Amino acid sequence: MAILKVIEILASSGKSWEDATEKGIMKASKSIKHIKSAFVQSQSVTVGPDGKVLEYRVNLKLSFEVE
Repeated sequence: MAILKVIEILASSGKSWEDATEKGIMKASKSIKHIKSAFVQSQSVTVGPDGKVLEYRVNLKLSFEVE
């Protein structure tokens, strides 16, 4: 029987929400083994004074198997 643990992380990108998600998972996978799934809990952006999007942010829940 596998035991899974869930953690919450925040990640960002200047490119897109998808890129922020990928960067967050890649960074977490450097210290967490056996990541099984990711759930995007929320998405947000920061907006500059000119009205342009500066940064895409995602709040992710990662599930991984505990050894």
